[in-house]
Amino acid sequence: MNKINLAEVPITERKSPRGKFRLLRQHVSRALAGVNGLEKEGFKQPFEVEFVRLPPKAVNWPYHSHSAQWEFYHIVSGRGQVRTPAGNFSVQEGDCLVHPPNEPHQLTNTGAVDLVYYVVADNPPSDVVSYPDSKKIKVPGQEPVRIQPANYYDGEE
Repeated sequence: MNKINLAEVPITERKSPRGKFRLLRQHVSRALAGVNGLEKEGFKQPFEVEFVRLPPKAVNWPYHSHSAQWEFYHIVSGRGQVRTPAGNFSVQEGDCLVHPPNEPHQLTNTGAVDLVYYVVADNPPSDVVSYPDSKKIKVPGQEPVRIQPANYYDGEE
């Protein structure tokens, strides 16, 4: 068994250049793996757990979907709004939600205090991320690229 205390896990901030997308997170699963040095090259955990604080009016990530990854959210405190293809839905303390592969999603803090939540993802190694608003995709190990329509045989003959 590996055991840590959340207070020992470093807080990292992720912020877009203009500040629309901003969150503070603690990589719980990485800290647990590091207890016994298991986060070495070649070791892949079966899931990822993060503890996240989303400041008022902030958005967690650009609207996106994963080709293979499942994400489970548990709202600990605060209020927010989840955007999906089915519409926008309010979330609050105690709510749990799951985003299956290929479902675009995004979380916005609509309250006056931090929106605090856990996110658990299954971390598939071949997950491709799609950004419907900006028409980009991101393959593992690469930066996002814009999607350009092309004929199936373009550049092949």
